[in-house]
Amino acid sequence: MRTTTKDLLLVSIQLLLFIVYSIDFDWSLGCSHWLKIVGLSISLAGLLVVILAILQLNKNLSPFPTPKDSSVLLQNGLFKLVRHPIYTGLFFLFFGYSIYKDSVFKLTITLLLIILFHYKTQYEEKQLQIKFPEYRTYKSKTGKFFPKWF
Repeated sequence: MRTTTKDLLLVSIQLLLFIVYSIDFDWSLGCSHWLKIVGLSISLAGLLVVILAILQLNKNLSPFPTPKDSSVLLQNGLFKLVRHPIYTGLFFLFFGYSIYKDSVFKLTITLLLIILFHYKTQYEEKQLQIKFPEYRTYKSKTGKFFPKWF
């Protein structure tokens, strides 16, 4: 499948939010020292999830929601637990780091990223259902960002 205008728009907004996140403003949440340590731990766990998911995707990795022509549907490893582990990891990475940095601004950007990931995955999943007929079954038994335990 080829990259569409919507692919470029979604990735551009995501990149812009990543850049804006890197800006520091002094809008404190008032977090205690121990809460900052918890935030840092959450952030590191998110980074680990992102790295593992990227390694598992291997040649399937693309910044765009539309899957590559040569891609295959992964249903093992982290992808057995959640359909979008990179987005999940990024959420934990950014959320935890926002707490660690004690930043209302970074937390606000994190919430905007979550909203973007919601809409980006809706589009991505439509594309995946077109490419992979078995995606509907996979989707029904696997959580979007968090595992389906029940």
